Amino acid sequence: MDDQRLRELRDVHPELADLWEEASASVTAAAGPDALEDVRVRFLGRKSRLTEILRSIPSLPVEQRPLVGRWANQVRIALEQSVEEREAELAAEAISRSLAEERIDVTLPGVPFPLGHEHLVRQTITELEDIFLGLGFTVAEGPEIEHEYYNFTALNTPADHPARSLHDTFFIEGSPDILLRTHTSPVQIRTMEGQEPPVYIICPGRSYRRDSDATHTPMFHQIEGLAVDEGITLADLKGTLHQMVHEFFGPDRAIRLRPHYFPFTEPSVELDVSCELCGGAGCRSCKYSGWLEILGAGMVDPALYGFVGYDADKVSGWAFGMGVERVAMLKYGIPDLRAFYDNDLRFLEQF
Repeated sequence: MDDQRLRELRDVHPELADLWEEASASVTAAAGPDALEDVRVRFLGRKSRLTEILRSIPSLPVEQRPLVGRWANQVRIALEQSVEEREAELAAEAISRSLAEERIDVTLPGVPFPLGHEHLVRQTITELEDIFLGLGFTVAEGPEIEHEYYNFTALNTPADHPARSLHDTFFIEGSPDILLRTHTSPVQIRTMEGQEPPVYIICPGRSYRRDSDATHTPMFHQIEGLAVDEGITLADLKGTLHQMVHEFFGPDRAIRLRPHYFPFTEPSVELDVSCELCGGAGCRSCKYSGWLEILGAGMVDPALYGFVGYDADKVSGWAFGMGVERVAMLKYGIPDLRAFYDNDLRFLEQF
C-alpha cells in the first residue's frame, strides 16, 4: 500500500491505518516461517483486530458501512499478499542457505510435486463473500440438518407445497420433522430470531434436493442474502444486485428484473444478466433471448416477520438466493454442473 493510499486510509479509519503499518512492519521483521505464521495469526486470524473491525461493520452508521468495509477488505488483501511475498522470500533464503551449506548433485532430475488449490466452488464463494463484505454485509451460517419449521413453516411455505414432498426433499427416516435443508433460507430465520433489526447478512452453504442431471445435483451450494431495516425498498435490492453483477461478471453486463413467485417474498422477481457470448443479441447459449437467469429475489413477505417477532409496520427488507455452481458455470462457460464433482483433474486444474 503506497503512501497516498495510506493517507486516504488514515482519513477514513485511523485504526486501520495503524494496524496496516504495524502488521506490515511485523511481516517484514519476521525472521522465519514460524515467526511469520505468528504474525499471520495475530493480524489475520479469527481473533485478530482486523476480523473484529469487519464483524463490527453492521453496527456502524449506514453511510459508513460500504466505505469502512471496502478499506478493511483492501487492508486484509494487502496483508495476505504481503505475508505470501515474505513467505516466498524466506523460502528463497532457506534454499540459498541450503545450497551454500550442503553439497548436492545438481545434475540429478528433480521430483515434481503438483500444487493444489481451492476448488472452483470455494473460489466462487470466497469471491462473492468478499463482494458483500465490502458492501457492509456479514456472513451467517446454520445447520445443514434442519427442522421442518425453519426450512418450510417459518418461510411461509404451506403444508401442501410440492417442496415438502418426499420426491423433492431428503427427510430423515424416523423423524418426519427433520430433513436436509433444501436452501440456506433457514439461516435467515435463525438470524432474525436472535437479532433485532437492522440485519444485513449473506448465508453461504450446502443445500440438498432430490435432483440429478446436467444442471442439478443432489448436493449443491447456495448463497442467500437478507437485508432488513427501516425504509428498505425494491430499489435497494436492485442496486445491490447490480453492484454484485458488475463486480462478479464485469462492468459491461446489464441486468433486468422479471416478476416471479416465491412463498417467502412479495413481490418476487428473478434476476437476469445479459449474455456474455452474444452481448444480448441472442444465441444458443441464452436460447436466443439475450439474457441468462441467475437468481430469485424479492421483498420479504411481511408474514415472515410474525415468526421472528419483528414489527412489519416499522421494518421492511429484501432477500435473494442463488446457486454458486450456476453463477460459476455462467462466468466460466461450464456446460455441465456435474463436472464440479467428477474430480477430473483435467477440469479442476483449469481454475
